[in-house]
Amino acid sequence: MMRFLVVGTGSIGTRHARNLLAMGHEVAGWDTETARLDEARRAAPGLRAAAGLEPGLASRPDGVLVCTPPATHVSVARRAVEAGCHLFVEKPVAHCSDEVPALLDSAKRAGRLALVGFNLRFLPSLRRVKALLDAGRIGRVHAAHAFFGFHLPAWRPGRSYTDNYAVSAAQGGGVLLDVIHELDYLGWLFGEATELVCAASHVSALAGDTEDVAEVTLRFASGAIGHLHVDYLRRVYRRDLEIIGADGVITWDYASRSVQVLGPEPDRVELHDGAADSPNEAMYVAEMGHFVACLEGREEPLVDGWEALRSLRMVEAAKRSAAERRWVGL
Repeated sequence: MMRFLVVGTGSIGTRHARNLLAMGHEVAGWDTETARLDEARRAAPGLRAAAGLEPGLASRPDGVLVCTPPATHVSVARRAVEAGCHLFVEKPVAHCSDEVPALLDSAKRAGRLALVGFNLRFLPSLRRVKALLDAGRIGRVHAAHAFFGFHLPAWRPGRSYTDNYAVSAAQGGGVLLDVIHELDYLGWLFGEATELVCAASHVSALAGDTEDVAEVTLRFASGAIGHLHVDYLRRVYRRDLEIIGADGVITWDYASRSVQVLGPEPDRVELHDGAADSPNEAMYVAEMGHFVACLEGREEPLVDGWEALRSLRMVEAAKRSAAERRWVGL
């Protein structure tokens, strides 16, 4: 049994706490809002309430999960490292990259691990896409198109979207940073990007001062071209990916968990049925299992702080490109 402290007990913090408790670990939680912590304890029976951040860290948990708004990630994570704890930071690793290298260097000097939560890496259907690419199933990749769209007010049923950090630039909101998953998996699948150009803006009547739609075009070191669309506006949820290779096409759909491989012959179609994919919660369970395995020395981090920093810098480059209306190098 290990001991964990979850800092920030909103939806994702509560989910991680519940899954760690189900694995038999001891979990305490702390939040700046007592009502939110109380709600988390009802949703995750067995979750203890820490008396505060410092008392929680003073108990020397094996790992600290930072699940606060992005603008506070670095400050909380730094205190956790100073207390001698390993880190799991929810995506994004921070709302800006300036202080992240120093944080990661301090964790390394202290011999502490720093993992970042990109749960799509643990989704079996997306892992199948990665395996197909690694096996050369469609040959050299020439282009890819990723899409994410969903209506922000419907994101948290029963809660006003205006209470979500997503609408606040100061807290690290905006669709580019909030949906950084797509930039993470594009780098995971296709390697380093060398430059990008982006158009992004707040175009709707939604509250807030963050971009609610963005279009990003990327050039990868491999020579492939990628395109990404993300928005807070689409009334019907959509999340998918199409990859065009020299010998065929791979498509992935998040909602159905389906993967298709098309070509090269017109009648050659492989359908990897999403029905065999695990329930949605399973990828979060696998993510926490991976965190525990890393702490025990049985696995190496799939996404450490340095890899997460790469994706964060892509977001910053996209925002700079949108503001300056030009291509930006990475």
